[in-house]
This record gives sequence, C-alpha cells and structure tokens, in this order.
Amino acid sequence: MADNPTSALEAGVAAPDFELKATPDQSVRLADFRGRRLIIAFYPADWSPVCTDQMALYNEILPEFKELGAELVGISIDHAWCHIAFAQSRNLHFPLLADFHPKGEVAQRYGVYDDNIGMSERALFVIDEEGVIRWSYVSPIGVNPGADGILAALESMQPAEVMA
Repeated sequence: MADNPTSALEAGVAAPDFELKATPDQSVRLADFRGRRLIIAFYPADWSPVCTDQMALYNEILPEFKELGAELVGISIDHAWCHIAFAQSRNLHFPLLADFHPKGEVAQRYGVYDDNIGMSERALFVIDEEGVIRWSYVSPIGVNPGADGILAALESMQPAEVMA
C-alpha cells in the first residue's frame, strides 16, 4: 500500500490488469483498451472540489485526448451508483470506474493507494497500445494536476510523421 507518491508505478512497467464496475452491471477491463492509448486518472473521491474541477477539465479537453489517440477513465473508491450521479451531474463523457470492493485494490496495484486516508492518491498514468505505462505522475492531494503532463506524454508518443 502506498504511503507516498514515490511508490507509483513508473514508465516502462506493464500496467497491472484490472476489471472494475462502470455501472452496477457493466465492467471495464484494462484489456478492453488493448491497441489504444489509455489515460487513467486516479482521484480521491467524487464531489470533492478539486476532483470535480479535475474531472471537468478532462471532460472539456477530451477531444484533444481523442485526437492524440487516447481514451480516458477516472478511478476512485466510490461506488458505481455514486459515479453515475457524479457523471450525470457534471455531464462527463468518459467512464468513472469503481475501485470500491475490495476497496482500493487497483490503486494498490498501481502504487497510489494511501492507507492513511483510505483513498487513492491523485495520480495519472498514460498507457500505450501494448499496455505499458509510458508516463505517470502523482499530484499533491489538494492540487489539480491539470492536463499538460498528459498532453506532453501523448504528444511524445506520436509517430514523427504525424508531428511534422
């Protein structure tokens, strides 16, 4: 279990597999994204002010992520029902996945579960088409990490002819 940001999985490591509920009766697996880039945004909790701002920002720039060939999922320890209400309230257009039971199991696999607070840290991972972490970042819990790091990581993954 992670107690500090330095325990987060780093670039070059295979992303740990997961299967989490997107709705009470629908699951999403890491394998569902094989062949596509994936941004995983671990966040402490639905409805908190910083998390709300962070997810709203990602929703706003979702088209940029998609232009760079990436899908986005948010993961927190909240239950799928809470995620549904939060996503509807904020008009979010990407899946929020419930790392609810066993509590924080996926965050633990990624090295970003903080046992002291019983929630995941605010952490970002960019995963390539083969399921390898290409970039990771852990932000202080009270700070919105923004999207610059994500965009830079995705841009660095673009083939040279695309960037020209």
